[in-house]
Amino acid sequence: MRDNSSGDASKKVSAGVCGILIGALGVHKFILGYNTEGLVMLLVSLLTCGIGSPVMGIIGLIEGIIYLSKSDQEFIDTYIMNKKGWL
Repeated sequence: MRDNSSGDASKKVSAGVCGILIGALGVHKFILGYNTEGLVMLLVSLLTCGIGSPVMGIIGLIEGIIYLSKSDQEFIDTYIMNKKGWL
């Protein structure tokens, strides 16, 4: 079994920062491989002409903070291994 924790830790930081800064676009979801969830966030932001963006932005902000506050192992277990898509 290969240890890929350093790659997963970089995903944690990338996804966390993107979630905080541009969470309304769902970029942090795409980084983690959650394409359906990322597409939902992106489409809600775009198809509502920006009305849904604040809600998606708040979700992204919360998720980014959660990602960065977890230890590397907790992050890997929750979001890489168990594929928890939302919050």
